[in-house]
Amino acid sequence: MKPPTVALVGVHGHGTSHLGHARDLADQGVLRLVAVVDPRPLVDPSTGAAGARPGARLAMADLERPIPWFPDLDALLAAGPPDVVILCTPIDTHADLAERAVRAGCDVLLEKPPTATLAELVRLVDVAQDLGRAVQVGFQTYGSHALQAVREIVDGGEIGQVRGIGAVGTWVRDDEYWARAPWAGRRTLDGRPVVDGVTTNPLAHAVATALLLGGASTVDDVQEVELDLYRANDIEADDTSSLRVTTRAGLRVALGLTLCADVHTPPRIIVHGNAGSVVLHYTRDVIEVTGSHGHRTIERGRTDLLENLLAHRADPDGTPLLAPLSATGAFMRVLEAVRNAPAPRQIAAEHVDRVHDALGARLRVRDVAQWCERVADELRTFEELDAPWTVRP
Repeated sequence: MKPPTVALVGVHGHGTSHLGHARDLADQGVLRLVAVVDPRPLVDPSTGAAGARPGARLAMADLERPIPWFPDLDALLAAGPPDVVILCTPIDTHADLAERAVRAGCDVLLEKPPTATLAELVRLVDVAQDLGRAVQVGFQTYGSHALQAVREIVDGGEIGQVRGIGAVGTWVRDDEYWARAPWAGRRTLDGRPVVDGVTTNPLAHAVATALLLGGASTVDDVQEVELDLYRANDIEADDTSSLRVTTRAGLRVALGLTLCADVHTPPRIIVHGNAGSVVLHYTRDVIEVTGSHGHRTIERGRTDLLENLLAHRADPDGTPLLAPLSATGAFMRVLEAVRNAPAPRQIAAEHVDRVHDALGARLRVRDVAQWCERVADELRTFEELDAPWTVRP
């Protein structure tokens, strides 16, 4: 059997990582990378000339492995649909492009967030199911073997009864981050929902993974979403927020998230028990356990989501998708709550510093990391904790 054909839609920004990974898998014979799609033509590095016609064989970084280029998805599909499409495009385009690829007979690896509204998610799930197509969402942590290890520790009673789940994400994003694309930091663009922001995009993995560990993956698994949305930057979306989700089973999941920290730290998820805790460093697949057996550290690997999608295509019954579209419903309940919430409140200037350092020109919210820690530890929102920027005159 020939390896399945794969096309990448969106090759700039985060798309470059997908391109590199797809090329590596192509070199291993796992897939055939047959096209890239982007409005901006690829550039011939030897001449600086840009491709001017669909199908122009130009490479991103060298001419030894040229890849046909198409300006949009329709042009690609007209030339012949590939087996799999990787979609790494602006958020507001996800639903439409994914549906068009599915209707053309393609399976899809769709970057997060999967859609810009809950209604779009429901529609896309229905279309994919009706047509028998597979849609995998790019929540890489869903492929982490550490998730099952955490479940086994909890089920074994080592930390006692679970009383809640917290998560901390204290990242840094500079001014250029918010200027990188027309949709960056926007709630809407040209009348269409975008729902960018710390909660739904850069730290969406923290939200989705914490919910998954709390037993919430589908739309119906979420009972309530409480939001406390703020912004320091001059944007529409939130850059510093806390949220608390109550699952259908009554478990509380609370997250303290910011893109305005003093330093960039790895995010983590904490499962709180009445006799200990489990901390998942989800970007590294590392677990720290403190419980009845003392303290220990566990490292696990992960299954690549693109490889999992390809394996599922070859054996749908024997290899289930790790991050199927329907398993992102709980996360999308949070995104929908953010979309329908009032605009994030501006953090007063007295709590914000303008910083110019090795991390770039940016805004820093004073002591924000400690307040995010408290949200995760105490399972309360910024406002409930009386974080200084929440106190109104």
